[in-house]
Amino acid sequence: MTDLLIQGADAVMTGRAGDAARAGAVDIRVRDGLITDMAAGLTPAAGEEVLDARGCVVYPGWVNTHHHLFQSVLKAVPEGINEPLFGWLGAVPYPRLTRIRDRHLEVAAEVGLAELLLSGTTTCADHHYIYYGGLDSEMGDVLFEVAERLGVRFTLCRGGATEQGRHPGYPNDLRPETLDQYVADVERLAARYHQSGPRALRQVVMAPTTPTFSVDPSTLRELARAGRALGLRLHSHLSETFNYVEYCRDVHRMTPVEFCGENEWLGEDVWFAHMVHVADSELPILAETGTGIAHCPQSNCRLGSGIARVPEMAARGIPVSLAVDGAASNEAADMIQEAHTTWMIHRALGGADAVTVEDVIHWGTSGGARVLGLDQVGELAPGKAADLAVYDLDQPRYFGMHDPAIAPVAGGGSASVRHLLVDGRVRVRDGAIPGLDLAGLRARAAEAVAELY
Repeated sequence: MTDLLIQGADAVMTGRAGDAARAGAVDIRVRDGLITDMAAGLTPAAGEEVLDARGCVVYPGWVNTHHHLFQSVLKAVPEGINEPLFGWLGAVPYPRLTRIRDRHLEVAAEVGLAELLLSGTTTCADHHYIYYGGLDSEMGDVLFEVAERLGVRFTLCRGGATEQGRHPGYPNDLRPETLDQYVADVERLAARYHQSGPRALRQVVMAPTTPTFSVDPSTLRELARAGRALGLRLHSHLSETFNYVEYCRDVHRMTPVEFCGENEWLGEDVWFAHMVHVADSELPILAETGTGIAHCPQSNCRLGSGIARVPEMAARGIPVSLAVDGAASNEAADMIQEAHTTWMIHRALGGADAVTVEDVIHWGTSGGARVLGLDQVGELAPGKAADLAVYDLDQPRYFGMHDPAIAPVAGGGSASVRHLLVDGRVRVRDGAIPGLDLAGLRARAAEAVAELY
C-alpha cells in the first residue's frame, strides 16, 4: 500500500452534515488506507506519491446501497421501456433469469462496477436475487470475485424467495428455494467472505427479495434471526409501488412497515430500498427504530413509481442513503447522475431550498456508510478510510462555476474521475481503471446482450 498525498484541490467536501460539509482547499495525506492529515500546504514526505488534484474537487467515495448488477446487460429492453414495475419485471428480468449464466453475470458485474468506479463510487451493495430451486451456480462467489478484481468495497445482499405466487400480480414463476437451502448458502457465503468492523471490504447481508410476499411471515422471522445470529445486516425492497402497499393491507391487514415490525425486520441493522409510498403513521416507526432507506430516484422516475419523502425522513432522523437500483430500470447506473436527480426532484416538489447539494452528498456518502454499518467510511477526516474521488472539472459543463465544490452534483453529466481511492489504494488513475480493457468489455457485453435478447 503506497503512502499518498493528494495535493492542490480547489475544494474538498467531507460528506458530513451542516457546517462541517466543506473542508476548503486542503491537501489530504493517506497512510495505510487511512486519512492522517487534512490541511492546506502539506509538503510531500519521503517516499510519498503525490496525486495532482489541481483543477479538481475531492469528494468522499459514493456509497451505493442498492444495486442489481446482473441487470447491467439488460438496459433499455424494448418490451419493458414504457412499463410500470410489475409489467417491467414480467417483460425484462424475469423471462431471462434462468438463462443468465456465470459468464453473463461476470460481464454484467464488470460493466456495473466499472460504471460506478468511473462515477466516483467506492462502495457497492448489490441485491442479487437470482436464486431458485435447481440453480447450479454459486453466483454470489462470481460477484465477490469481480469486486475483488476491480477493487470495490463490496456488500452482497443475498436475495431470494421461498414462496411462489403469493402476490397475484408479481411475475415470478421460478421454483423457490427451501428455507434450509437459503440459510445454508448465506452461512456459506458469510463464512467465506464476510468481514466485520467499521471499514470492512467485504460483507454479506440477509436480503429476501420482498418481505411481504417473497417469504411467509414465519420464514421472514427465521431469516431475521439467522442473519442476526451470524452478525449480518438485513435488507429488502419495500413499498416501491401502490401494489406493494395495497397487497400488504389486503393480505396482512397492516401497513408494510407495521408488518416488518411484527416480523422482526426493523432496526438500526435494517434498510429498505425505495419506500416511495410510506404512510404518515409509518414515519415515526422508522425513526424510532433507526431503520434506513436506499433512495433510488432515477429508477423510481423511470418506472413511474413516485418519489420517496426523503427530505422529511431525513428531518425526522431516519437514516437516508442513495442508490442506483438496477441498470435495467436506470439505464445509466451512475452515482453522480443519481445525486443530481436527487437534488433536482426534491426541489421541484418542495421548493428551491428543500434540499442542498451538501444534503445530497451527505446522504450518498456518510448516509450510505451508516446503513451498511461502515462507521469508518463515507467521510473525509483524519482517522477515516481513504475512500475518495478526485473529480476533474475539465468539461465545458463545469466552466464558469462560481462554486466549484458543488459542480459534480449541481452540473450533473458525468464528471471525469481523475483518481479514485478505495481503502487507500488507487482504483482509478488518470481517468482509467488499471488493468481493465474497456473495449474488450464492451464487446463481451454486446455478446451477452445478443444471447439474452
